[in-house]
Parts: sequence; structure tokens; C-alpha cells
Amino acid sequence: MATLLLLTTAASAPPPTVEVSITGLRSAKGQVLVCLTTNPKAFPDCSKDTASVRMAVKVADAGDFAVHTPAAGTYAIAVVHDENSNNKMDVAIFLPKEGFGFSRNPTITVGPPSFKSASFAVEQDLRQTIKMKYML
Repeated sequence: MATLLLLTTAASAPPPTVEVSITGLRSAKGQVLVCLTTNPKAFPDCSKDTASVRMAVKVADAGDFAVHTPAAGTYAIAVVHDENSNNKMDVAIFLPKEGFGFSRNPTITVGPPSFKSASFAVEQDLRQTIKMKYML
């Protein structure tokens, strides 16, 4: 029985990977901050989600990079073009001064999109292309 359990554990597939491509970056400055979460209450700011995947990607690598999910599930991605590399989104009178984007590229009206409009199911490796938006 222990041998069967060991073989089952060893044969299980690794968690899925999301290949991400960012388009529409307005400059080659800074980095892209990436947030991947399954928690609707923590979207789009992953700081309240200890289980989220957060990473910074060099702008030069933002055309194609991998985000490794902890497990299969429903995820949403938020990205920020942190042009001055201060590890946060800068704002001016409540408007973002830096670019941002979301998985599934939902329409942006007032404020960030809902988790539901940006979320997607991950059961196997897949790709998301995110178009950056700039308000200023």
C-alpha cells in the first residue's frame, strides 16, 4: 500500500503554468509587477492574499514569461508597468500614472474590473495575453 501511494505521488503532474505575454508597453523602463490570485477579495491587489503568486518581471522579458500556479483552480492576473521601479502603482488624483492590465482584458470603466470578469480556469498549461492600458 505504501509503495502504491509513493508511486501515485511521484507520478502526479506538476501544477499548471500560465504563459503570459504583455503587449502595449509604452516604454522599456522599469519592471512589470504581476499578481496571480484565486481570492476575489484580494483582487487586484495581492497584498492581502498570502497564497497569491507575486513577481516582478523585467520589461525586456514581459513579452513572454511563465507564472507557475500553486494548483489547478480559477485565477485572475493583474499587472502594473512600474516604470520607476518603486514596487507600487503611482497615482495622481486617483488616476494611475503607470500602466496596468488584467487577464482576459476586461473593459475598464471606473475602478478595477471584478475578479469574475478577469478570472479564468487553469487545469493545464495555458496562455494569457494582457494588453497594457495607460490613463495619463
